[in-house]
Amino acid sequence: MNRRLALVCLVAVAVVAAMPFVGVSVSAEAWPFVLGQLRVPRVLVGALVGAVLGVVGAVFQTVFHNPLATPGTIGTTAGAVLGATMAALWWPAHTAGALPVFTLAAFVASSAVSLFVAAVAARHRTRVADIILAGIACSLAAGALSTALQSEADPTATVAVFQWSIGRLAQVGYGGIAALAAVAAVTVAAMLAQVRALAALAAGEEQAHGQGVDVSRVRTACILVGSLGVSACVAWCGPIAFVDLIVPHVVRRAVGADRRVLIPLSALVGAAFLPLCDAVGRVALADRELPVGVVTSALGAAALIGLLARRRVG
Repeated sequence: MNRRLALVCLVAVAVVAAMPFVGVSVSAEAWPFVLGQLRVPRVLVGALVGAVLGVVGAVFQTVFHNPLATPGTIGTTAGAVLGATMAALWWPAHTAGALPVFTLAAFVASSAVSLFVAAVAARHRTRVADIILAGIACSLAAGALSTALQSEADPTATVAVFQWSIGRLAQVGYGGIAALAAVAAVTVAAMLAQVRALAALAAGEEQAHGQGVDVSRVRTACILVGSLGVSACVAWCGPIAFVDLIVPHVVRRAVGADRRVLIPLSALVGAAFLPLCDAVGRVALADRELPVGVVTSALGAAALIGLLARRRVG
């Protein structure tokens, strides 16, 4: 177990270190600029966003007692997209390059959606399917509102929002990375602080109560902090789907379901997985670059079908 854990950590670190050099074909004169101002900042953004999505996905799967519960499936991401879209269309002068305002709008909307789903989950005799259906309903409603806003907006703003909504990690220089890193650090640290409580919660709410865990407080805190992290990621690079679903399942298969290992390792693997997907998007086609959101969606759709098939067989 310890050897496998060390191997996963070593591979994740090696992937992050190697990604700035993948798909680089420039002259020797341009190499320092491309590496220092384009590739390294882009990998840093990918690592930060991937770490947040990975750890939040693992935590949400625990608090909702559902391996398919992620910010994407319970509506958190769709809510963040709605809030960010509203900010981009209604207050463009205040959101251009301003992560805090963009994040605030995304956070309010995503938290509202997440807390509603959490309230559904907290009801007695609520089935897992009901929680997922509530999340899907919220996602559809938020998506419809986002589309309606875009249809009535200025065409230039609509195009900008559409390009952002595909999900990209494009980054020139290091501007704004410190703000994103601060939000990511708070999110990951807060989630790791709840690891013991989440490990008890994974065994069942009754057992968690018996160990002195305030289940309602832990669930609400995790949802709010997770919404903050996802909102910052969505505000910065658009919605990137399925990372929060794939990463915890990969880690679970590699090292087991112990939350004391699964949750922190999901942050590390997520930090490697998203830059890797971004590199795949850079080299997949000879004459163009695929947005990372397209790559993760393709991988995630296949992974979700596989998970559903395994659950049906099981």
